[in-house]
Amino acid sequence: MNKFFKISCTWALSVITLVFAFVPEASFDGCKLLKDAPYEVNVMINRVLTFIAVFVIVIIVHAIYRCVRRSICIKGHGYNIRIEYGDMLKKDSCKRVINFDECFTTSVGDEPSDVKRSSICGQYLVANPIYNMQALIEKAQLKPAKGKSRYQSKERYESGRLVPNGDDLLMAFAKLDKDGRGCFFSREEFLDCLSILWNEIDKYYGQKDVCIPILGSGITRFEDKLLTQQELLDIIVASYKLSSYKIKPPYQLHIVCKKSDDFSLNRVGEKL
Repeated sequence: MNKFFKISCTWALSVITLVFAFVPEASFDGCKLLKDAPYEVNVMINRVLTFIAVFVIVIIVHAIYRCVRRSICIKGHGYNIRIEYGDMLKKDSCKRVINFDECFTTSVGDEPSDVKRSSICGQYLVANPIYNMQALIEKAQLKPAKGKSRYQSKERYESGRLVPNGDDLLMAFAKLDKDGRGCFFSREEFLDCLSILWNEIDKYYGQKDVCIPILGSGITRFEDKLLTQQELLDIIVASYKLSSYKIKPPYQLHIVCKKSDDFSLNRVGEKL
């Protein structure tokens, strides 16, 4: 809320400065609220009332803008991040990062070890079945991580590594427990995953925008607590800003998220 009023005040001061600079002083004497008061007093009163009116209008316009906007852009030296509401799987003209588990499981169903149909990965696999994931992994020359997965001692891949599939980038992400379910991430593991991801995106983005979801939200859990979309987004943005691997403008990183009760574009950055 403080940020809202600070921005509103800045806009109001900018508008009123232009008004006072270009509107003749005599115009503020048109309405004499105090008929017997000197000219200067009426001008001063009208200037104050003008400032209040401008400030109220700016607050209303700013509030409406914050309610209806669908995206925000964060710019820095050598990078652009666009955070937007939308459906990851409906994005085109970009490379989409689809997060899988550490074993690149492709079976969709209701078993604990299956990819859930409601997840981004599940929806992606239903629309784009992958019949030979191992061939894609070998084509990308991706080497398994040290140690086996806790789930059936399968080959696992480091969280954050990417496997191209056409214009899509399939990402090893969630660690699995002995039942094949996504298990706990520590914050340190999440940050390590993001660090690897930025490096991988730098390798594969190929002069196109890249779209990622808010990683870690949904069914992925954290060992200390379940982080909200808002908290996860702030961690992702901060990690990308600090990384030496970035998508070079005019191309940009899109973070696509769903509108929910625990998330708002207006609160981006508040959790840091």
